[in-house]
Amino acid sequence: MKIGELAERTGIAASRIRFYEGIGLLEVERQSNGYRTYPPETVLMLGLIAAAQQAGFSLDEIRMLLPLDLTQWKHGTLVEALRSKVRDIEAMEIRLAKSKQHLVTLLDEIDAKPEEIDCATNAKRLLSRMRSGELKRATATDDVTKLHKSSRCRSVKVP
Repeated sequence: MKIGELAERTGIAASRIRFYEGIGLLEVERQSNGYRTYPPETVLMLGLIAAAQQAGFSLDEIRMLLPLDLTQWKHGTLVEALRSKVRDIEAMEIRLAKSKQHLVTLLDEIDAKPEEIDCATNAKRLLSRMRSGELKRATATDDVTKLHKSSRCRSVKVP
């Protein structure tokens, strides 16, 4: 099939299909007139590429994982790549939870600013407390609404 039909059948722009071809994710045959001709399994391949990207795989990872000939797919390699991606996501979830915990704690401290001090002084106080490890850690069950609650002292320059 020609690129226009492939684009219509998959909902993927012709320019993206050409890009995938250019980076080695798709094989294409050229007719004598220079037109691209794609085999019917290219529809499946484009679906797999989209699904892999949605699952968090980079195009380089997809290129290493997907053989151009799907009959050459190695089950063990696929399963290990998927397990590895799950481990990567789990590690990212841990890092994100720690970042969220830090931000919630910081917002709690900003919200608890004594009325008698200005924002710059409070920022210095918080920085000092952070460096000394004095700030309490928020728990994982803290409400996300705390992230939206704090509106005081948002743009403070600390020397």
